[in-house]
Amino acid sequence: MKINRRSFVKGTAAAGAFTAAGFPHIWIKDSSLAYAAGGEIKVGVLFSLTGTTGIIEESLNKATIMAIEEVNAAGGINGMKIVPIVEDPASDPATFAEKARKLVLSDKCVSVFGSYTSASRKAVLPVFEKRNNLYWYPTLYEGRECSKNVIYTGAVPNQQQDEFIPWLVEKFGKRWSLIGSNYIYPKEENNYCKLLLAGLGAEVIREEYVPLGHSEFSSVVNKFSSEKPDVIFSTVVGDSVVALHRQYRAAGLDPANMPMASLTTSENEVAAMGGDAAAGHFTSAPYFQVWDSPENHKFVDAYRSRWGADKVTHFVSEPCYFQVKMFAEACSKLAASDINPNNIREAVKGIEMIAPQGKVRLDPATLHTYLWPKIGQCKSDGQFEIIKQSPTWLEPVPYKAYPNQTCTEQGLKEV
Repeated sequence: MKINRRSFVKGTAAAGAFTAAGFPHIWIKDSSLAYAAGGEIKVGVLFSLTGTTGIIEESLNKATIMAIEEVNAAGGINGMKIVPIVEDPASDPATFAEKARKLVLSDKCVSVFGSYTSASRKAVLPVFEKRNNLYWYPTLYEGRECSKNVIYTGAVPNQQQDEFIPWLVEKFGKRWSLIGSNYIYPKEENNYCKLLLAGLGAEVIREEYVPLGHSEFSSVVNKFSSEKPDVIFSTVVGDSVVALHRQYRAAGLDPANMPMASLTTSENEVAAMGGDAAAGHFTSAPYFQVWDSPENHKFVDAYRSRWGADKVTHFVSEPCYFQVKMFAEACSKLAASDINPNNIREAVKGIEMIAPQGKVRLDPATLHTYLWPKIGQCKSDGQFEIIKQSPTWLEPVPYKAYPNQTCTEQGLKEV
């Protein structure tokens, strides 16, 4: 059913009430902009093609563009074409913010798909909250955010760790080392990990952070060698993932006795480092390229056909792909004159679809996504063997590490 102008007027009145109640990110001045003019719907694509996280963000750009091309080839959105405007923020948060302002204010994009790191998402968030636009964020992240201007399609900590951490403790032991890149995402993920470990009677013998783009891990690896933790829990990101794994292997450490367990090592990083450097280590994610489903076979085949037979799909490129399809489905419910960020946000709430990983659903209260946690062990061919999958999709709980807070449709609530 299409959302008409009367519904929209009611929605903007409610938005005004939210503003009065202390939700300054609800901003309605641009609600009358003609976002679907001339049979085109402009969207921004804001992933780094260069810089330290370009190793993975370039693939996010590809998955997004491919999904847009598929929507357009199938007739577009009620006959209207999605027009992507691509910017390269070069792995720099300040440049992310600058490019976001351009896409929202100058290019008049109705939504922007972008970001890998939380640092870049935090950098652009004020732009989207002030201008009441929508940012579609596909990456696993630390939770603890409740914005009505972000559609979150990646995993939050409970969706990656609730089954992963107990499984690792039971299989390998209770002495853990934590290594991460030095910004908010690894620190919040590690905070949640420590809560789970404490409940399991396990201990953290080392917690260490390195700068983004760090490539010299010899001292860190030497500590692993001397302290011999049962598990190394890694939230290192970008190029650093490649360097850490290669130096671990060069030191002769054995993943059979001291595995690295990661939330951030995907097929993409494994392709860069070589399968031998990653073999035997573990990753928790909602998606792996080897997942056996008709939807995933179609996704992988299309991706390789479009971008090259040697290319891999992974747990961030997959939500990049399905979130474009979510966007298109939400817009298809609207009359062309009613396509704007407010109405898209309302139309996308509760949407369910069959993604490559399985059936997903956007939670109306939190704007986060129900996903399917999986545990994979990397093999020397660069692919993962799926060791375990959740028997059902898992609800996103972005504030699970903070039980006195909860995200609702009315905003963050203290409980």
